[in-house]
Amino acid sequence: MDTPYAITINGKRVPTATTRAAINPATEKDICLFPLATRDHLDQAVVAAQESFSIWRDRPLEERQALVAKLGDLISENRESFIRLLITEQGKGRAGAEWEIGGSIHWLHEIAKQSLPPEVIVDKGEEQIVTRYTPIGVIGGITPWNFPLLLAVWKIAPALVAGNTMVLKPSPYTPLCTLLFGELAQSVLPPGVLNVISGGDELGQWMTEHPGIGKISFTGSTVTGRKVMSSASVNLKRLTLELGGNDPAIVLPDVDPKKIAKDLFWASFANSSQFCVACKRLYIHEDVYDAVAHELVEYAKTVTIGDGLTDGVELGPIQNRMQYDKVLNLLQDCKDRGQRFLLGGEASASPGYFIPVSLVDNPPEDSRVVVEEAFGPVLPLLKYRDIDDVVRRANNSPYGLAASVWGKDVKKAEAIASRLEAGTVWINQIHTFSPDIAFGGHKQSGIGIENSLHGLAEYCNTQTLMRRPLAV
Repeated sequence: MDTPYAITINGKRVPTATTRAAINPATEKDICLFPLATRDHLDQAVVAAQESFSIWRDRPLEERQALVAKLGDLISENRESFIRLLITEQGKGRAGAEWEIGGSIHWLHEIAKQSLPPEVIVDKGEEQIVTRYTPIGVIGGITPWNFPLLLAVWKIAPALVAGNTMVLKPSPYTPLCTLLFGELAQSVLPPGVLNVISGGDELGQWMTEHPGIGKISFTGSTVTGRKVMSSASVNLKRLTLELGGNDPAIVLPDVDPKKIAKDLFWASFANSSQFCVACKRLYIHEDVYDAVAHELVEYAKTVTIGDGLTDGVELGPIQNRMQYDKVLNLLQDCKDRGQRFLLGGEASASPGYFIPVSLVDNPPEDSRVVVEEAFGPVLPLLKYRDIDDVVRRANNSPYGLAASVWGKDVKKAEAIASRLEAGTVWINQIHTFSPDIAFGGHKQSGIGIENSLHGLAEYCNTQTLMRRPLAV
């Protein structure tokens, strides 16, 4: 089997002695081999990033911005190749792949416009106090398999604009788009500025422990995030952790069930629910519960599930066998507990990691399907009567990533939203992101911010310079 993609260190393709097969989750067939980096490869990548850091840091901001914008142009020039490769390795439908690739282009272009100018605190002639933002050094980026290229770009763009260099590790489940991007990027960036190395889980641990890396930016599960935080303590690395969520949505009794069903469906099932900010607990007022549940079932029946390379497919498979088995186990737990499915509940016998949209009818609040993050197309519908009670239930979670409130009375919805313990709360919308909108979790959903100038500042040290003349 061919190994068409390579790790990139110091601007060059680097061969590896060991490889692994990338698997198409829609067919369970091998796509190609991809390289597995060793600890020595990581050391080489860190050294390359260290040696290029001072040159990249001292390059004028406008030049760094222009080169980051050109990375967006590179993806645009190869847009169709990226879309098809993303569908093949991740499994999402074409519309989802177009959204991710288009978003990657947009983020690179827009983050390239950002800057953090010095803040003058005191200016009294020769006496001055200035706070400035300085790059950290070598950034270690570790990205997940649900949005492999876009979430890599969320790290690459601000890190490089701020003047850092980077060693980036994609998920071993979805390395191909990121490896391709890493190779293409060398035609734009100086050697060593962006090094992309693929490998297994052990590579991530080596990165978090590596003394030559000054910051880790990690997107993944809360369980792994705790391990990252622990191992990064070896040299007090700076951290940005974008972790799991169990996002609640609250539907008020004044909604039109038929009109809201489509929005609620995609709030929950976009990317086959492999979305850290998917609605994972849907609280519906008892007055409209039956009607909303009915309309959700009816809309779900119109959505096509299958191989994303097939025209008309809107939802693909679970991305990998490990996650597929976890979701199957959760479905079995629902059955063992006698919980009722309004739709779905049984996996397909055909090839591929396919699980149908599954709606669970008002399970107990302490059931696994409510308290755990499924990260697959299984959604509990939960009845409520009292606003104070539903706010308490929505907040009763170790997670606090995002939430949403849905209702015609916008002031009432906003009053509820303000009481929810989450980093992002949407009202009558969901999954609205922008390079200019701060995104980050509360509680065990993460540490730090991505996007906006707050996100750019995450890739900087804050330095205060104070000067005054010597007394004569």
